[in-house]
Amino acid sequence: MATASFQVSGNILDPLCKRIFPGVITVTGGKIADISPVDARFSHFITPGLIDAHLHIESTMLTPSEFARIAVTHGTVAVLADPHEIANVLGMDGILYMMENAKTTPLKTYFGVPSCVPATPYETTGADLNNEAIERLFRDYHLPFLSEMMNYPGVISGDPEVLARLNLARKYGKPIDGHAPGLTGPELLQYIGAGISTDHEAYTLDEAIAKIEAGMKIIIREGSAAKNFGDLHPLISRYPDRVMFCSDDKHPDMLIQGHLNRVVKRALHLGYSPFDLFQCASVNPVKHYRLDVGLLQPGDPADFLIIDNFEDFSVIATYIQGCKVAENGRCLFAAAKTEPINNFRCHPKKAADFEVRATADHIHVIEAVPDQLITVHRVMEAAKKGDLLVSDVSRDLLKIVVVNRYEDRPPSVGFIRNFGLKEGAIASSVAHDSHNIVAIGVDDESIATAVNLIIASQGGLALVSGRYREILPLPVAGLMSTEDGYTVATQYEKLAGITKELGCPHQDAFMTMSFMALLVIPELKISDRGLFDSTRFQLIPMKAQ
Repeated sequence: MATASFQVSGNILDPLCKRIFPGVITVTGGKIADISPVDARFSHFITPGLIDAHLHIESTMLTPSEFARIAVTHGTVAVLADPHEIANVLGMDGILYMMENAKTTPLKTYFGVPSCVPATPYETTGADLNNEAIERLFRDYHLPFLSEMMNYPGVISGDPEVLARLNLARKYGKPIDGHAPGLTGPELLQYIGAGISTDHEAYTLDEAIAKIEAGMKIIIREGSAAKNFGDLHPLISRYPDRVMFCSDDKHPDMLIQGHLNRVVKRALHLGYSPFDLFQCASVNPVKHYRLDVGLLQPGDPADFLIIDNFEDFSVIATYIQGCKVAENGRCLFAAAKTEPINNFRCHPKKAADFEVRATADHIHVIEAVPDQLITVHRVMEAAKKGDLLVSDVSRDLLKIVVVNRYEDRPPSVGFIRNFGLKEGAIASSVAHDSHNIVAIGVDDESIATAVNLIIASQGGLALVSGRYREILPLPVAGLMSTEDGYTVATQYEKLAGITKELGCPHQDAFMTMSFMALLVIPELKISDRGLFDSTRFQLIPMKAQ
């Protein structure tokens, strides 16, 4: 925290009184001591800082300290982070690692208590965060909210374990985040009635409005794989006091390009009021989560931005707690060095491990949906070669596998369409939320090679074909790199470019693949234990009746 006094002048946007006026801000001891109007003209503006209301830092593939160095250059002063990715790998040790690393930076990082580790009983994780651990995080570490309750069937059915977790949040007076894609009607009311107050999974305007009118706040998500701003932005002017913004999952190449500043700029270009936008991007998260983040009021922490104008929305400087932490796209603090922690116990695989006997003429198939986490559940005619089921590139029917990374077990095998690869395979130890190894490929040899690159590196992203053999190592829990953000972004961009060269149409092939293992998102997914029907919430055989 800055201790010296200083002054900053400009056109000040007051988000609470909804006015813009030329003025001078006096900062003393990291707080705003005074705001005085002046008779002057300024070309630049002073605004509140931006707050990401829901994200998983692990998805950036960067440690919290390295993520912070990039986020502040885009005007982010605080984030609400759910550490359930690393919690699924390492439990309490992983959460404490994230908290300690984040403390080395000025960015205000508020970690929530993961509510669903594991997310479901139909997959293998590296850790189980039980109710005793959840209470410890509230009681001893004072974490400010319960992170997304993904097990909405458990909430609705009254599962005692799920309800106990919700009761712990209420016991300590903490808000509860939701995760309920497509949920409407009486079941939505049951879900909200359990104390759940937000949702970031709405992907149609009608669904979002129904949730708002039932009492929820909607967090509009614009990440790397899931992009909902285009459908949901009318909420900004209709319900400015019920909306927040988030990135949820954002890969490093896109983080380098921008964070919430891109969402705000896009909305400004659509004609939305700056007052409504800063209500959503700053005021609402501060009030909902009771954050110690300033809103340009006397006595507040001195957290604010200097921007050029509301057309270009270029961030000239970012201040947090009275310290200038970024200027003209350059971070002004260093990242902390870190020692990797991990949990990897599986051994190399052979191509034969991924073979599937041809016992079916028709099979259940996952169909990927561009820019969404949801999938479509298809039944298709199987492709056969001798007595084996194989990929059929001509129909864009590819093999998808999940390898348990915490113990040696036979891989789970299924099929996926709308992924587009014409040769080779890609693999990743980022596979939400259990983070086993997921791979998609056109033949078993390529799949085995890509998976073994991941195992040899104890985590990472891999790509193989006749021309390529690439690996981006992720030694921290198999999720994050120890390199700086710009290096990781460059490595990732290279891999992403090759996936397009190999035929994949998705903007972010690795991010899209990582969600094929997220069982709580409809309709059909795959875990290390087999295909999972998210609508019926049960494992199903590959063979279709």
